[in-house]
Amino acid sequence: MHEDWDDERLMEALAGALRERQAVPPWFTDTASSAYAWHSIDAELAQLTYDSSRDHELSASLRSEAASIRALTFTSAHLSVELEIAESSLVGQILPPRDGTVEVHTRAGLTMAVPVDEIGCFAIEPIPPSPFRLQCRTRDGTDVVTGWVTL
Repeated sequence: MHEDWDDERLMEALAGALRERQAVPPWFTDTASSAYAWHSIDAELAQLTYDSSRDHELSASLRSEAASIRALTFTSAHLSVELEIAESSLVGQILPPRDGTVEVHTRAGLTMAVPVDEIGCFAIEPIPPSPFRLQCRTRDGTDVVTGWVTL
């Protein structure tokens, strides 16, 4: 605060800041909050490295009909998460294989944890109804979070 400001000038500055805050659309602040809701310095970010829905040209030249299952691969320095999206479930595997848990976090605020078996496999049913991300925690202490997935 400037030394020459009196209470009235300070109140004017605060009122101006509140007006500017109200000018920001609620969807914008909600999106920003969601982006960092599960941000953790301990969790490594696994980036989307493969999405079968982007293979239109290749699939058209190799087969006559489109696959009914969508496949995604997320990769980090310590592990990869392969995810297949079927009609009513998500089936995945952590590679290299190891056991632990996978937490599904939705932008709607829902959280669900599922076990990962010793060969790295897990299943999520039903498919989350809103954008979601996965946080994989293995028994050996590896903690990886994927980017947001919108189906």
